[in-house]
Amino acid sequence: MTHDAATALDRAVACYAAMQRHFYDRRRQLYREAEGGPGGFSFVWPFSQALAATVDLVALPAVRERYRSDLAARIDGVERYWNEQSRPPAYDSGVRDWRGGGGDQFSDDNEWIGLALLRAYQLSWDATALQRAWDVFAFVRSGWDDDPSHPMPGGLYWTRATWTCDRNTVSTAPGALLALRLYERSGEEPYLAWARRMYDWVYGTLRSPAGLYWDHIDLAGQIERTYWSYNQGTMIGAGVLLYRATGGTRYLEDAQRTAQAALAYYGADEHLDAQRPAFNAIFLENLLLLDAAAPEPAYRELLWAYAERTWATRRDPATGLIALDPGRPPELLHQAGMVRLFALLAGA
Repeated sequence: MTHDAATALDRAVACYAAMQRHFYDRRRQLYREAEGGPGGFSFVWPFSQALAATVDLVALPAVRERYRSDLAARIDGVERYWNEQSRPPAYDSGVRDWRGGGGDQFSDDNEWIGLALLRAYQLSWDATALQRAWDVFAFVRSGWDDDPSHPMPGGLYWTRATWTCDRNTVSTAPGALLALRLYERSGEEPYLAWARRMYDWVYGTLRSPAGLYWDHIDLAGQIERTYWSYNQGTMIGAGVLLYRATGGTRYLEDAQRTAQAALAYYGADEHLDAQRPAFNAIFLENLLLLDAAAPEPAYRELLWAYAERTWATRRDPATGLIALDPGRPPELLHQAGMVRLFALLAGA
């Protein structure tokens, strides 16, 4: 299958227009969680993917100028989640000044935002975006498990809340990605050291015999063995960036092995379709990073076929919205994921 970049771009633009029409509150610069849903605004995780989707569109020269002002609005909007009073400061899971607001702080939420803001800075030169990426990493590294009595000590706690002490691939591998992007910008060795530390912990703790990455380990030493596509993606991306930073071929080979295992797993039994579009967009983003270092057309073909199926079977032509779950309204997270998928494919 050969995908059509022009078609991918048209679909990215269409999915984005529907996202803005049905979820966005322009006056407050915030999004609703679900189409037609009551009251409050979205959690920061869906907002982070709407931010990333806007960045992905601005990254495309053909439509860059059309969406520059939207990117500025996303950078302003995400500040509504910023908690200056926490130590260290970080993004809360909910809007700070809306009906009590705030909420628990999650490592992965903050990492997705930090990564998107670094890319936004490269496209906009917005100093706030760059500063927040540095701030986010200070929060992220404060969540490192340094208790030697724990099973497999190390890793980043998923949340600073007290209701769970899980250490996850999704909290630790994106932390390595963020550290590596900050190292690329600054050349400061502590960021590279943190990236290696995080990468090695995930590799040594949550890598399965099949070559894919499990979800998390708890403080009883029990491992939750679900294979989420974004977990494979972030470890692939971290491997590629470590290879670029160090020249160590081991990291590139790790990334290639994980990618091949992921292609075999997600290419069978509708495993990819069981994932969410936002998860698969993060997977694709990192597969494309690997493709730039070691080309393999199968990476984008797998995700193009998935995006095509989702467009054909899950999109309402009347609204342009993606609805995945019968009986539930379309959600911002899924819509943003589809924007990202098609925008990434358009630029591939």
